[in-house]
Amino acid sequence: MHKWIYRPIVEGQASRQAHADLPAGHVERELGKEGFFGPSTQMIHPRPPTGWTQWEGPLRPRAFDLAKLGAAASPWDAHDILHNANVRMRWWMCERSMTELARNADGDELLFVHAGSAALYCDYGHLAIEAGDYVVLPRGTMWRLDVKTPLALLLIEATNGHYALPEKGLVGEQAIFDPAMLDYPRLDEAFRTQASLPGAWRVAIKRRQQLSTVTYPYNPLDAIGWHGTLMPVRINVRNLRPLMSHRYHLPPSAHTTFVSQRFVVCTFVPRPFETDPGAIKVPFFHNNDDFDEVIFYHAGDFFSRDHIHPGMVTLHPCGFTHGPHPKALGKMLTQSKPATDEYAVMIDVRDALDVGDAASGVEWQDYHRSWQGEAST
Repeated sequence: MHKWIYRPIVEGQASRQAHADLPAGHVERELGKEGFFGPSTQMIHPRPPTGWTQWEGPLRPRAFDLAKLGAAASPWDAHDILHNANVRMRWWMCERSMTELARNADGDELLFVHAGSAALYCDYGHLAIEAGDYVVLPRGTMWRLDVKTPLALLLIEATNGHYALPEKGLVGEQAIFDPAMLDYPRLDEAFRTQASLPGAWRVAIKRRQQLSTVTYPYNPLDAIGWHGTLMPVRINVRNLRPLMSHRYHLPPSAHTTFVSQRFVVCTFVPRPFETDPGAIKVPFFHNNDDFDEVIFYHAGDFFSRDHIHPGMVTLHPCGFTHGPHPKALGKMLTQSKPATDEYAVMIDVRDALDVGDAASGVEWQDYHRSWQGEAST
């Protein structure tokens, strides 16, 4: 594979380098294909392109406060947040240990642990999980959680699909995280102890959003060994090492953590700000006209957003321009501290998302006004 030499057109007053050296007092807006993976053009404007004064119709930026949602006993009772034919995002407050096993026959499941800690038991063994962990559960895995401290989890189902690692190209396989950092379940003493638990065990299997229950007269998590390359894996956001450029603000695609068939999962973690005087130091305004963008805010100070706290989710549907809020835009070229302090999960989805009833019930209705600093939370 090779990329032919090409030369983008520069028309009017524009920088020859994207995301840097803008005409004084102006802002940049990027129009792109295939999220941030395809061809793009950077427009230069005299004012922020989020200066709307009124919004009519359903295509608007939306925000939801998941912290207001209640607990559920099973992952299949978790709150439905956003979904389409290829991905389903649910929010699960799990306060007590599971009394039956779960098995997702609709697709791979990605658990992001927002808060709490637990022991996860599955076909493959025992794995301790805690806040900040991603856990990939292959489709069909039987599992349950033994809660240590109450959990809050974002569940991201790759419906009829699977998770894989992104192609890392020029930066090599060890970029962002070395695959050797992926932990896997072990057939340890804790697993052997739980395998001997007496009594009947039920397995709740989800397929096409319907549940079937299979009952065993023994604990089916009783493997004595396994060999292969298909397994659950875990990595914590603290172990991610973000790609950085001191002279150029990298797009979210540089922080891709997992990929599926019609969406990607990216992770924002603390990193130094760009130090080149001409480089913009906030996310650039952009039209993501091929993807819906979802961000779950996990921890820290979300430097590009106002009035957002941990446990919230934003949805920016494709079809309109968005970017930093006014407070962040004031620091476009000069930041008051050397580095970001945020952890967030971004899901970029190729097909339009529907909003679940639970999310609609905890929506910040005036989020679309927050770029004008008028919205009340």
